[in-house]
Amino acid sequence: VLLFFGGTAHADPAGPTDYQTEILSIDPPTSTVSLTVIGGDSFIELTAAPEAEVLVLGYFAEPYLRFLEGGEVLENRNSPTTYQNEERYGSDAPDFATPDAEPDWVTVANDGTYAWHDHRAHWMQPIRPAGKEPGDRSVEQVIPIVVDGDEVDITVISTWQPEPSLMPAIAGIGIGAASVGAAAWLSRRTPAWAVALLPVAVIAAVAGFWQYLSLPSETGPRLVWPLLPSIAVVASAVAGALARRSAFAAVAAGLVSGSQLAIWAFVKRDGLTAAIVPTDAPQWFERLALTSAFTAGIGAVVIAGVQLFSGNLGTKSVAATT
Repeated sequence: VLLFFGGTAHADPAGPTDYQTEILSIDPPTSTVSLTVIGGDSFIELTAAPEAEVLVLGYFAEPYLRFLEGGEVLENRNSPTTYQNEERYGSDAPDFATPDAEPDWVTVANDGTYAWHDHRAHWMQPIRPAGKEPGDRSVEQVIPIVVDGDEVDITVISTWQPEPSLMPAIAGIGIGAASVGAAAWLSRRTPAWAVALLPVAVIAAVAGFWQYLSLPSETGPRLVWPLLPSIAVVASAVAGALARRSAFAAVAAGLVSGSQLAIWAFVKRDGLTAAIVPTDAPQWFERLALTSAFTAGIGAVVIAGVQLFSGNLGTKSVAATT
């Protein structure tokens, strides 16, 4: 359920990327609007002053977004740009959405701020730019807007970033291995060995919540980011209490905790090698959390599997009760 439950979103979520987009210039300069790039190159976020009216033009110079006085933001559902922006690499627009169609405005925000995929602001192919290398520009384009009736050009550039350092990932593997080692040692003495996974589960939960809260709701942040490691935290924490009643339940808690950590890391695996992960957390912390969760999760699943099929849980339950 968690894997498919992502909440209401107007575009696919920001994912790990190897490109960093920046606002190069605003011509003519204006203090009425401010722009931010979210997720490296995934989304452009525009904030308009409460007294301003701003119109963002689509790929065919058609009205795409309207920022009204007071903060209401409208999206034109008859604009082809609306549908092309639903996916990072573009998607087909329905036949009724044409550049010259009468705008069909729908409210999408009320605080004067909105973020959207803009294909003028990122590299539009999953393959690398031909003839370029890290450090080179992959995109330089203009996003046209109209501010209180005046045309304003937003020039953006996107630069191919170098590969990230492996040190945080290696450190995470070490932390995960230490957690598994502690769990294996405890498993010889108590079925509540899952408590050894708690530090790693907490690290993963912090990383997940940090990423989820870093992104505006319209960019589609995924609930699996905070929820899967949160389940692991709860399962690890209650393992001790479960051991007093049932060794099987305590080991099952370890299996739940380990499997959630491993699944969480698998879902986020692209962030291990990408230059930029869409989060406000330090990039090193994100990669450390990912590898520590995967290492500890796989190890916990193995320990639980061995115990569940060993036939010794009844003895451990008696020992734990005593």
